[in-house]
Amino acid sequence: MKEIKAIIRPFKLREVTEELHKIKGLPGVTVSEIKGFGKCRARNAEDKIEYEMVEFVPRIKLETVVHDEMAEEVVNVIQKIAHTGNTGDGKIFVTNVEETVKIRTNERGRDAI
Repeated sequence: MKEIKAIIRPFKLREVTEELHKIKGLPGVTVSEIKGFGKCRARNAEDKIEYEMVEFVPRIKLETVVHDEMAEEVVNVIQKIAHTGNTGDGKIFVTNVEETVKIRTNERGRDAI
């Protein structure tokens, strides 16, 4: 199993989620509103916000856990749709998941996704 975390621009959320909905068997996605900064420290960002005297840019974090064979398709969809070609488009992180437990049923592993 793979956990995929993607940091994207807020205005790309609708397009990305619409394309993710088209992936057969996608177990689900968690969406969080976040703020942060990258290498440029938000200095030149048009959409920057200031919090506690520090400049941040608003972003969206998408998170999902999928079967290994689905990971590449999910990453490709996010990368293609979230891309604008400009600094600050975001990042995608893919990590291995050792175990998953479904709280309601106590199912584990592949069955828990």
